[in-house]
Amino acid sequence: MVRSSSDLTGLPWIAAMAFFMQALDATILNTALPAIAESLHRSPLAMQSTIISYSLTVAMLIPVSGWLADRCGTRKVFICAVTLFAVGSLACALSNSLGLLVISRVIQGIGGAMMMPVARLTLLRAYPRNELLPILNFVTMPGLLGPVMGPVLGGFFVTYASWHWIFLINIPIALVGIFFARKYMPDFTVPKRKFDSLGFILFSGSIVALSIGVELLGEAQVSLSVAVAAMVVGVLLLAFYIKHAVKVKTPLINLAMFRIRTFSVGIAGNVASRLGTGCIPFLIPLLLQVAFGYSALYAGFIMIATAAGAILAKSTVTPLLRRQGYRRTLVGISAMIGLLIMSFALQSSQHSILWLLPPLFLIGMAMSTQFTSMNTITLADLTDEHASGGNSVLAVTQQLAISFGVSVSAAVLRFWQDYQPTTEGQFQATFITMGIVTIIAGSTFLLLMKNDGENLIKRPAKKS
Repeated sequence: MVRSSSDLTGLPWIAAMAFFMQALDATILNTALPAIAESLHRSPLAMQSTIISYSLTVAMLIPVSGWLADRCGTRKVFICAVTLFAVGSLACALSNSLGLLVISRVIQGIGGAMMMPVARLTLLRAYPRNELLPILNFVTMPGLLGPVMGPVLGGFFVTYASWHWIFLINIPIALVGIFFARKYMPDFTVPKRKFDSLGFILFSGSIVALSIGVELLGEAQVSLSVAVAAMVVGVLLLAFYIKHAVKVKTPLINLAMFRIRTFSVGIAGNVASRLGTGCIPFLIPLLLQVAFGYSALYAGFIMIATAAGAILAKSTVTPLLRRQGYRRTLVGISAMIGLLIMSFALQSSQHSILWLLPPLFLIGMAMSTQFTSMNTITLADLTDEHASGGNSVLAVTQQLAISFGVSVSAAVLRFWQDYQPTTEGQFQATFITMGIVTIIAGSTFLLLMKNDGENLIKRPAKKS
């Protein structure tokens, strides 16, 4: 069922709010970890459990979000998810021990796992395909702003208030979201299907193992063999899931959707291309602090240039796609992002920091264009039968790919430490490497056809 646009006034704003909260929470904690560790009388190295507990909970439960929304209704599940996220945030702020903080982060993760996937699923069912591009374009923007604003807000709260505010800030946003969800969000359901318990264990276990492997890949203190072993376990569990899914009538994730070429290419492109884009929020603040000697707050504020570029690009994405099509846009924009990443190798502590602003602004525009194009082409040809499963797979892929980009760039930086004598040289070599990887990854989109995505970019018929 597709409702008229007049009934859906607030729906894109609700989805944007969910995307912003989830994206902000993924990065805001990093800046505050030392202050939280001091307050709880723990070592900063022990605080990684607060990040891992959240990310693993999200990774494990995303696959079940589509089934829950289909069975219980999109509005009910979304409101429940936002409520859990807010309760978890309040519990985090009130935690007086590391154990309580980890438990509170798990509660947050349960809500976070369902919040954005269910909001996007609602959009997918509420709007016809030729109206979906500008809607998802609008919703994607807060997801780009969240990772950029996270370190800035985290540094600001720790410096001028207290770490508790990095969690308390979620509560008023969540309350507004719940109010408008009750008013504007449709409650879509589909015929009930049996829950695939074994499939859930295999698929979620695979995602958790892969997530652990990816996280460990970026940790200098952990042996590479341990990270690889975790990823091998993840791949094996995924293979067992595939074998299981072809035999059951109602699998958790229906593999038939991968026969849809635009979906398969979109998923592969999400993984490949985010290797490059995922390194920017990680490497640039690190470069400014470790190599150039700037403060964490100053390094965070510089990243606002990326957010400004992302906002500006939102008005140009749809015209660009209508003029160039998805294939040419995605291949071209991926190559541009690769070249921009390589351009950071030209930066030096001898130069003014202002030289960073133009490439950061341009890469913000390019990333915004890439994410919107990539996500919409992935969902373009999904039928109603595959909407919830395909949306869950996209959400899982994004969760893994973002972590993968950070971990791979951290591993590349460690590699160059053995071959480059100076810190600046190590970062320069890393930027060149990640730029080349990004350009190669963009070739994935050559698998698209020239006319793919036409149902998204054709202009809606004018109403008489």
